[in-house]
This record gives sequence, structure tokens and C-alpha cells, in this order.
Amino acid sequence: MIAASNDPPSLISPNSELPLNPDIAPLKLGVLASGSGSNFEAIAQAIVNRQLNAKIHVLIYNNPNAKAAERAARWHIPAVLLNHRDFTSREALDGAIVQTLSDHDVEWVIMAGWMRIVTNGLINAFRDRVINIHPSLLPSFKGAHAIQQAFDAGVKITGCTVHLVRLEVDSGPILMQAAVPILPDDTLETLQTRIQVQEHRIFPRAIAIAAQL
Repeated sequence: MIAASNDPPSLISPNSELPLNPDIAPLKLGVLASGSGSNFEAIAQAIVNRQLNAKIHVLIYNNPNAKAAERAARWHIPAVLLNHRDFTSREALDGAIVQTLSDHDVEWVIMAGWMRIVTNGLINAFRDRVINIHPSLLPSFKGAHAIQQAFDAGVKITGCTVHLVRLEVDSGPILMQAAVPILPDDTLETLQTRIQVQEHRIFPRAIAIAAQL
């Protein structure tokens, strides 16, 4: 179930290829990640595969142990640690993020497993250019434990959502969604793995859609 927000007739298959226009400059991306960085790497791979006309200018990570930094090194992408524990407030952290993104000439901010609540300092600096992915079919199951919430609720279908970021957590215009059925023998781990497969498929496509809005 893949849909571009505010335009129900324009459905996009998760298997479809978005045409690249060589006359349009690549999107200048900055990626924020807190964990393994699998979505960061999926975006990097989509760029190499010519599924997304973009370049990742910098990875910012807040957890010193984040595996995302190791992935960035393999892709020869600059990585900057901004440990949230070193800042006195969310606003101070976001100010440092905005400065780092500006220093690397970033135009679009991609939150790929960024486990920090952002402030208007970041949102307003990149108005309508901050994109997040969330492991549920929003508006259901917001927050940090969305997969567990869906699993515990006994719903039959969950999934993932790519959306523009607003101040309210896990809100904002939806760009694309993918549905994932919850199977009778699913565990939290197997469900999470299948959701991640769909995240990796739709995230690059959703970024391309956002650039066309």
C-alpha cells in the first residue's frame, strides 16, 4: 500500500522506478541517524543504483556507538558525532545540527532512525525539507516503540510511513506508506525485519517525491 500524500490517484508501486532527469542537480542530503544506519545505507545504495538523484553530503549521529558511522566510513561519506549528552538542551543540539548541515551545504534533512525529538530550530531552518521514516502506518502507533505497540495491540496490518516533519512527534504530511501484515507466527524480531525491508524500498522513493512537491 503505497500512496503519495494529498494525491490519492497518484499511487506509486514500491517496485516502480522514478525517472531521473540528468538536467536537474542532485538533491543535497544530510542524514541523521542514531543506530544501525540501515536506512542510511539503503539511501546511499539507491543513489548508486540511480534510483534517486541525490548525494549524501554528511551523516550526523548522536550515539558514539552507532553503527551508522561505520557504514558512512565504508561509503566514504563524512560523519559527524554530535552527542546529545554534550548539550544542555534540545535547542542547543539542533543549533549545532543546523550549523553542521549548513557547513556541508545540505538542502534536505533525512531522519533515518534519529531517536531525538527535534525542535523548531531545525524544522524552520529547513522548512518542508525535513523527512522522517516511522515504523507504523501513521497516525497509528506513534513514538519510540511503534512496532511493539502494533504487536501488542493485535492488529493484523502495520507497516511504515515516510512523512515531512512537524513539531508534534510523528506528525506531518505523509509522503508514502507501505503495509506489512502481521503473521500468526510473527515475533517482534521477525516483524521488525519485514518492516525494515519495506522501509528500505520506500524511503528513497519518498525523498524523490518530496523534491517534486
